[in-house]
Amino acid sequence: MATVNATDADFDSVVRQSDIPVLVDFWAEWCGPCRQIGPALEELSDEYAGRIKVVKVNVDESPDTPASLGVRGIPALFMFKGGEVVSNRMGAAPKASLKSWIDESV
Repeated sequence: MATVNATDADFDSVVRQSDIPVLVDFWAEWCGPCRQIGPALEELSDEYAGRIKVVKVNVDESPDTPASLGVRGIPALFMFKGGEVVSNRMGAAPKASLKSWIDESV
């Protein structure tokens, strides 16, 4: 399952109303570390297909949602379960570290 893009307009329907846990990646095109973890998130999206959904929110195009969640730096990863944040982490990390974090969070 490929990653899904969300905006301020559809964040609630895509993320908060999801039946399965959602990993949200707040990122920007100009952010080197964001581009660095992009491929790992795509792979994890496939590996966890049906168990979690991976959603990307471009902070330049949709600044309201990250601001409401207190995002001050990117990449910022938030895990939502039942519409609520259950875990979050800042900064880039290797795929194995991201996988461990997902497993601990869901």
